[in-house]
Amino acid sequence: MEKAKKEKKPGLFAKLKQGLEKTRGSILGMIFGNSAEKINDEFYEELEDGLIMADCGYETTEEILEKLRTVIKSDKISERGAAKEALVGILEEHMGTNEPFLVENVDNVILIVGVNGVGKTTSIGKLAAMYKAEGWRPMLAAADTFRAAAAEQLTVWAERADVPIIKHGEGADPAAVVFDAIASYKSKKYDLLICDTAGRLHNKKNLMNELAKIRRVIDRELPSAHVEVLLVLDATTGQNAIAQAKAFGESCGLTGIILTKLDGTAKGGVVVAVKKELGLPIRFVGVGESIDDLQPFDARDFAEALL
Repeated sequence: MEKAKKEKKPGLFAKLKQGLEKTRGSILGMIFGNSAEKINDEFYEELEDGLIMADCGYETTEEILEKLRTVIKSDKISERGAAKEALVGILEEHMGTNEPFLVENVDNVILIVGVNGVGKTTSIGKLAAMYKAEGWRPMLAAADTFRAAAAEQLTVWAERADVPIIKHGEGADPAAVVFDAIASYKSKKYDLLICDTAGRLHNKKNLMNELAKIRRVIDRELPSAHVEVLLVLDATTGQNAIAQAKAFGESCGLTGIILTKLDGTAKGGVVVAVKKELGLPIRFVGVGESIDDLQPFDARDFAEALL
């Protein structure tokens, strides 16, 4: 079945802009408050402070400022309004990705990893609802069998999204849950399997081994599947989220990031740092609590909302 084309819904940018209000309101917004104001040394100092305070990271900030100085000089820009437009373009290029995500006409599996408390379960429910609305047939696998009530919480989201869920009892083998989910997925001809996994700390080797076991099951039972491994990070932790992601990336074969809780932080600039620090694309951002508040990441929209 042909999937619905991904058209931007009215209000998505407004939600993103509202979600980044705390970041923009700190200092970044004030820098460009008067678009006719001239560019001077103070402008660059304010912008450097603003980007660092927004948690872009020192190295990323210096790289962006160097590019901006070059563009301002080559294009003979003299006012802050034009500098803002130039900066949006630089940030878009810095954060953007043209890599495809899901692939039509093949099996698609998304493994969701991350520590407890980052919004992992809610992100899965929102992903399922979003892709179902686009014409996919998602199924959920509740493979976080260690945390009490994890499967029950995911079931609530499955019901909200109106998608099926496969689960076992608490303490069951997570790989067995995924095995049964794949069997059901294949027999009922679904095309997207989203798997929750235990909220693991990066130093828990047995939990990393468990994830590897899940991957072996997927590779054996769905050998031609397109598999994405997305790490859910809490934006409110800023640069600590990047340190956490580096530790996960060494063990999990990550392919992308979901960044949640952008509406609750002044550290939204961490999005800018993620691509440089991790070499991973941000696939989705969370800007609220509603089921439709998880959005596919659009680098230009984000840059405009940030500034």
